Amino acid sequence: MMPSQPVTAYTLTLNESRQIRAVLESLQWADELIVVDSFSTDGTLEIAREFNARIVSEKFCGFGKLRNLALDAARHDWIFSLDADERCTPELAAEIRRELDAPRFDAYHVPRKSHFLGHWMRHCGWYPDYRQPQLFNRTKMRYKDELVHESYTLDGRLGYLREHVLQYPWDTVEIATAKLQRYSTLMARRYGDTNKRATLARLVGSPVAMFLKVFIVQQGFRDGRHGMLLASLYAYYTFLKYAKLWELQQRQ
Repeated sequence: MMPSQPVTAYTLTLNESRQIRAVLESLQWADELIVVDSFSTDGTLEIAREFNARIVSEKFCGFGKLRNLALDAARHDWIFSLDADERCTPELAAEIRRELDAPRFDAYHVPRKSHFLGHWMRHCGWYPDYRQPQLFNRTKMRYKDELVHESYTLDGRLGYLREHVLQYPWDTVEIATAKLQRYSTLMARRYGDTNKRATLARLVGSPVAMFLKVFIVQQGFRDGRHGMLLASLYAYYTFLKYAKLWELQQRQ
């Protein structure tokens, strides 16, 4: 039985042929599929076409702007957002159907079970990881035009669903470090745009503080070696973004 409110599901892609099939398979319950693609060259679009997804092609201009492009292209007001490293479970799809028979809120956070090197991370700030609403009415919510770690504005009520999205962001250390390189570059640009400075205290102290936050405060130690590795990667990422910000400032 389909929900009384039709749903558009979207994802963002750039050379995601390794994962996009699993993403779209998990979204077959949605009434419309949109793929916002930044000119992939690895077969991502061919796979998307197999699922009759509508493709919106746009060069990378920041995650916030790309997400808003998906909202503008959607045929339906209710939106479900799923990243290329995420999967919608059948249980979550069923919960969404039930909820949209009579929506109580305008946007919903969805808990995420995020996996690192094959291990579900119950700590380190990775669970339930309410980053931004993944189910929402686009007439009530928009993303802010930010390069990375984009936030949102909501003119309405925020609720929470119980069932999970599964996330597999970092299957290997190599994948993790490659993503951290990209994201740290974007964060350095974002910091530069807001005139944030790469002081010596930030270069030295922020990575240490980040490790302690993830490993101690967020109880990463309870995830064992996975928690130690993840805290170390976050410290590395924090150092990279300030080092790259310092580099940008030197050029200017």
